[in-house]
Amino acid sequence: MLLVALLTANSSDYSQAMVTTTSDGVADEAVWIRQAQQSDARAFESLYRMHVDKVYGLCLRMTGNVSEAEDCTQDAFIQAWTKLAKFRGDSAFATWLHRIAVNTVLGRFRTSKRERDRIQAAAYTSPAPAALGDVGELRDLAEAIDRLPAGARHVFVLHAVYGYSHKEAGDMLGIATGTSKAQLHRARRLLAQQLKQQGFEA
Repeated sequence: MLLVALLTANSSDYSQAMVTTTSDGVADEAVWIRQAQQSDARAFESLYRMHVDKVYGLCLRMTGNVSEAEDCTQDAFIQAWTKLAKFRGDSAFATWLHRIAVNTVLGRFRTSKRERDRIQAAAYTSPAPAALGDVGELRDLAEAIDRLPAGARHVFVLHAVYGYSHKEAGDMLGIATGTSKAQLHRARRLLAQQLKQQGFEA
């Protein structure tokens, strides 16, 4: 069934998920939501395939860890399935999913803070690889984002990568708008320092 598929999904599934999305998927989304709210698992699978890439990308950037991102993505969609009846369309479905994903990531941070601290410490001590053209630069930027402190990284991902306003990011993360702005400033400063150390112009 659907939940079994979600629990057994892997990163290759995420990378292939958008292949089956049709060009009129946006129009179909509202229909799929209504059907899924009536316990139609096939409709929810269509929603899953439409949104899984971005949800996984959000989880990956927030956690900086592929395994944790996969777990958070699976957990987020399982929660979305169980809470779907509560979705009223007050926000875009993607935004609603992203809020669930953010809460899932934050929950894992709270329950495994010591493990996260060890992962973060290891990331800081790992040498950055040499840049190899455009691909190398993108890889170095992604790794620099992964090395940001959790608070700064979360705001940077939501605001700079996913385009949420500071108010929206603050609401998702449970922080004030001013704190979100301060964390973004911190993230940009730390990223500039890291990239400068790697030989890039800030």
